[in-house]
Amino acid sequence: MKTQVLKRAAAVSVVVGAIAAVALPLATRVGAQPPLIAGQTLRQVAAIALPGPPGRRFDYLTIDNEGRQLFSAHLAAGLLHVIDLRNNTVVASVTDVPGVEGVAYIGQGRKVYTSNWYENKIGVVDLGQMKVVKKIPTENKPDGIAYAAPFHKAYVSDERAKAVAVIDTREDRVITTLHFDSETGVPQYDHVARKVYVNLQDQNVLAVIDPGTDTVVGRYPVAGCKGNHGMAIDPERRRAFLSCEGNNLMAVFDLDKNQPVAFLPMADGPDVIRFDPGLDRIYAACYSGAISVFHQDDPNHYRKLEDFPVQHAVHSLVVDLETHRLYAPEQEEDHKPVARMVVYDAVTKPN
Repeated sequence: MKTQVLKRAAAVSVVVGAIAAVALPLATRVGAQPPLIAGQTLRQVAAIALPGPPGRRFDYLTIDNEGRQLFSAHLAAGLLHVIDLRNNTVVASVTDVPGVEGVAYIGQGRKVYTSNWYENKIGVVDLGQMKVVKKIPTENKPDGIAYAAPFHKAYVSDERAKAVAVIDTREDRVITTLHFDSETGVPQYDHVARKVYVNLQDQNVLAVIDPGTDTVVGRYPVAGCKGNHGMAIDPERRRAFLSCEGNNLMAVFDLDKNQPVAFLPMADGPDVIRFDPGLDRIYAACYSGAISVFHQDDPNHYRKLEDFPVQHAVHSLVVDLETHRLYAPEQEEDHKPVARMVVYDAVTKPN
């Protein structure tokens, strides 16, 4: 099976290379930067020691841009770390979030939702008190969270329940649960189309939810992508970027035509994927020890810049859209246990 996957990935790589060869002259004519060479996309600038036991698995991160705080789920330690982005210091490590996976900043009420896998509940963290003030029951293994602010709702992928729980963020309660015939991957809210997308990772399908009615209004196959779990979106240019865990590809999906438009090879074990619209860059954290970095020349043309080497087991990251800095938690260094947040500057010009 692994051999077949590698052969497919190699074949896709050849196709992508041919597309890039055509796209690059066009990009150059309109004044785009020349492609970067390997090793020049990121530069480590800091490492922040994190409280809690070293060597324990981390998961999702998110940022409150207004308050300039980063929230990092330390899954196997049962902690939510809060980092001040203005000075890279840890201001709190919130307890009582067992098996925390997903995190979402809810601007209304200045709170954070945490997906607590080990107890199948959503924790409501009051940022004024820096503690959990309420818990909301879900079904089985709550994971990613998408916040649809105009609708005062959060959408939580109840992964093993094959469901999405819909939470009223004003009352902090589940108002409905949508069930599927597939485990659910990461959801995202599209503020342009005013829709919620969720990966149906067992079927390689992208489902669309109308948050006005909480009904599923579309299911679209992502042919060529196996195990679409991670997702980032570019709402303005109508694109979704999917991590295909089963065959180590990034799928670029047209959100208007509801079909994939490009596939690019990633390092082994891709998980969390993020998009920086200011730099037209996509980053994917890969468990094998790399961050795969891509450039969006235009909505139909993409280039892989490099597999930037990091420590093994780094599988999550977040981008600060104000500074273009990238944050990635590490649980080991050269196979020795650590607990730290590594900070990278984006490099945009060759040395």
